[in-house]
Amino acid sequence: MREFDLLKDYPPPKHPRKVGKSLRKIEHRIVASYRDKELYDGDRNHGYGGFNYDGRWKQIVKFMCEEYGLNNNSCFLQLACEKGFLLNDLKEYRPKMEIHGVELSNYAVNNSMQSVKKFIKNSSYSNLNFEDNKFDFVLGIGVVYAFNLTECIKSLKEIQRVSKGNSFITLASYENEDDYWLFKNWTLLGNLILKKDEWIEILKHTGYSGDYKFTNAKNLNLIKED
Repeated sequence: MREFDLLKDYPPPKHPRKVGKSLRKIEHRIVASYRDKELYDGDRNHGYGGFNYDGRWKQIVKFMCEEYGLNNNSCFLQLACEKGFLLNDLKEYRPKMEIHGVELSNYAVNNSMQSVKKFIKNSSYSNLNFEDNKFDFVLGIGVVYAFNLTECIKSLKEIQRVSKGNSFITLASYENEDDYWLFKNWTLLGNLILKKDEWIEILKHTGYSGDYKFTNAKNLNLIKED
């Protein structure tokens, strides 16, 4: 288990993201919670504001394969694969790799890229329908902190169960009260925003042995609205 930045080559926000009481209210979170068209291709306050392929995962896929030794004989699983953008780039980079994606959103699955649609299924992240130790690598970006604590623990145990020990997840964290409220008022689906030592305690409790990255107000470039 180590803190590691697999996403170091992910394009950073071009401008600071303003956070305030006039943005992303509870009504926006309610709409986003259905994980339907509005989250992906609706108003920006409801989610992505248009979720389209732009090739941003290509460099991360290359780095991931090099770092974890993933080749055409490997077996890969992505939780919350959404429309399959990363899976598409992985399939291009490692054409013979066995890939799987699971996603909670029916809308995302139905509108996933044709190149990888057959590899994606609608499924819970806390009850994975795969055998033990199937995957050489499991990826879960923005997954475990979207749950309450009970479901988070289940999901972490499932990741550990189906992987051979190699995995990567992101965890929502904060260092002070200002950091907490910036993240809390920005996120639409995040539920567990914890201090780093609290996350480490949860990871140890679940027996998680993979890698992780803390997501916070700083690396999301969040600033308080004037």
